[in-house]
Amino acid sequence: MSNQGMYTGALKTLPRSDAPTPSASLPAAARYFRVPRALQSAARSFVENGAVTGRSLRQAASVVFVRDGANGLEVLLTYRTGVSPLGVVTFPGGLITPADAEPVPWVGPSPAQWQAVLQTEDAEAAHAAVAGAIREAFEETGILLAGSDSMSVTEHSDGLEQMDAREMIAAGDKTMAEYLGKRGLKLRTDLLRPLVRWQSPDFRHQRCDIHYFACAVPVGQKFCLLASKGSWGEWLNVRELLATSGQTWLGDRIGADTTRSLPLEELLTPGVLCILESLARSSNAVAFLAQKRKVEIKKAEVVQVDGEYMLAFTSPTAPGIWEKCSSQLYRSNNT
Repeated sequence: MSNQGMYTGALKTLPRSDAPTPSASLPAAARYFRVPRALQSAARSFVENGAVTGRSLRQAASVVFVRDGANGLEVLLTYRTGVSPLGVVTFPGGLITPADAEPVPWVGPSPAQWQAVLQTEDAEAAHAAVAGAIREAFEETGILLAGSDSMSVTEHSDGLEQMDAREMIAAGDKTMAEYLGKRGLKLRTDLLRPLVRWQSPDFRHQRCDIHYFACAVPVGQKFCLLASKGSWGEWLNVRELLATSGQTWLGDRIGADTTRSLPLEELLTPGVLCILESLARSSNAVAFLAQKRKVEIKKAEVVQVDGEYMLAFTSPTAPGIWEKCSSQLYRSNNT
């Protein structure tokens, strides 16, 4: 299976979508996700204490890198140690920092245009979300969405010098703006496709409002995990992965103490799982990236079902209204 990246063109404008929003008259389908065992006690305490308002949200951003593999659409997933609001296994990303809101060389829609699409409170927050997504992807994978102008993108993203720069950016010893300025590069924000925002359930001690974007890996680039933090990352066929529902294949493949012998659903947040299902409904990477979406803000709520604590998410059943989770995971015999 080739590691060759793909480039599908730039997003020049981001007009506000005219797609309808969910309404009370729309038929709804409840979807339940098991609360991971490591979080069951927190969910129980939250409910028993009256399910008060959750803790404040921190802003985060994540990039869903996609490509066409030998047997279908593939996605880049990484493993996170500890209890991360983004999930144990997730897409490259992380917390947005104050430095992400600082001026940076920029190609693509203006922060005001991004604000209209991402539904942030102001243009500065939109700027930070977009810049943070590109920075986090670069730190974690080495994939750099930047070029000297709107017609170019850097083709090489490996080497010891760049790894050192990534480590310094991750440690806060250097900013992304400094790194780009020294090399005469600008952020290619027009390469990002906005997907959705998922907020952590109220019971979580650490909560995030995660901005998800999608992107193809620029030609000539390949991912390389950050030396000081990365422990596992891999391109996986989306449909084949979802076919392992209820199985421990992925956790055993990662081989960490916190993943081994755990079923797929214990490793993924509802947001990550829903995005994977959306990917599985696309025939190829270009088709997925070309879809027009209205960015929705989604959150699963903790509920008690037959004595078990679950995460409930309700989405409309009518197709084409907004991105929704499918009622069942894809199996290998699905077409």
